[in-house]
Amino acid sequence: MTTTAHALDTLPMPGHKDNKFYTDVNPLTMGLGETLSTSVKFLFERKNRTPKVKLPVQQTDLTPFSRREKGAFNSTWLGHSSLMINMDGFRILLDPVFEQKVSLIGPKRFNGPVPLDINDLPTIDLVIISHDHYDHLNKFTIKRIRDKVSLFMVPLGVDAHLKSWGVPEEKIIAMNWWDSHETAKGLKVTACPSQHFSGRGLMDRNKTLWASWAIESPTHKIFFSGDSGYFNGFATIGKALGPFDMTFMECGAYDPSWHGVHMYPEETVKAHQDLRGKILHPIHWGTFNLALHPWYDPMTRLKTAANASGVTIATPMAGQTVDFKTLGSPWWEAPMRETISKK
Repeated sequence: MTTTAHALDTLPMPGHKDNKFYTDVNPLTMGLGETLSTSVKFLFERKNRTPKVKLPVQQTDLTPFSRREKGAFNSTWLGHSSLMINMDGFRILLDPVFEQKVSLIGPKRFNGPVPLDINDLPTIDLVIISHDHYDHLNKFTIKRIRDKVSLFMVPLGVDAHLKSWGVPEEKIIAMNWWDSHETAKGLKVTACPSQHFSGRGLMDRNKTLWASWAIESPTHKIFFSGDSGYFNGFATIGKALGPFDMTFMECGAYDPSWHGVHMYPEETVKAHQDLRGKILHPIHWGTFNLALHPWYDPMTRLKTAANASGVTIATPMAGQTVDFKTLGSPWWEAPMRETISKK
């Protein structure tokens, strides 16, 4: 494993003290009063946070993902931040979460079951995890796919979770920001900064690292944001590792109370531009009720901002495969209108 070399004078790096990771900016600053107020809103305010009609879903065709073709590219959005990517024949899963409910007390998918049978997955070359929050790292999914996966790449500390779930140590590479690893077959992956936090319980905040990822095959290059607030690190990454053919950028679960760790849709577009991306594929929306905004708000705002900036967006429904030419449609608009009309 190597550290990415480039002409930049400074690189944002996480600190590590008292068994916790930290950065120069504390992005999550909610006090007790704000936390209580937000909790009350979660319990009692609805505001179209989930659809009132069934959302369209496409049963996933695994044929494009399974092909071993140089030059090929396709991506399949499975809801939230879970993606299947085929780059030059490499089969990659990003933050795979194939369960209906990510934790005992967490929300259930409101866009229906995962649109594929996990047992039908072919062998997987690489699984990448952005951080250890339950909606991105799912124990039961990892245990069910571990024998089909050749390699897992995770931020520092997340490897302990995987080992405890039976993933062999030799299958895991734990990486700090700006670490790069290139497989013998020619797939290069770099862990990059993000502005977020980690933890799966009350006592383990920031004991593992969080990251975004740059992934490069012989003919394609993509960026996967994981979760992040908007910060100048996107421009740093774009200068160091861009441009990117497609960026997979979080676009949802935002609120003024935690703006530091989740972007507004307009910032998603700006981050994509900072990264020097060509096609913007929004993720982290349309699946779980994790915020106070209407379920459709991320895409209405992102579409407006993208159009104003001349940014091309990919908008598949859950289960749908897209490439550089077939980018999906505004499928959410009809159920949005029905949701609004059903008072």
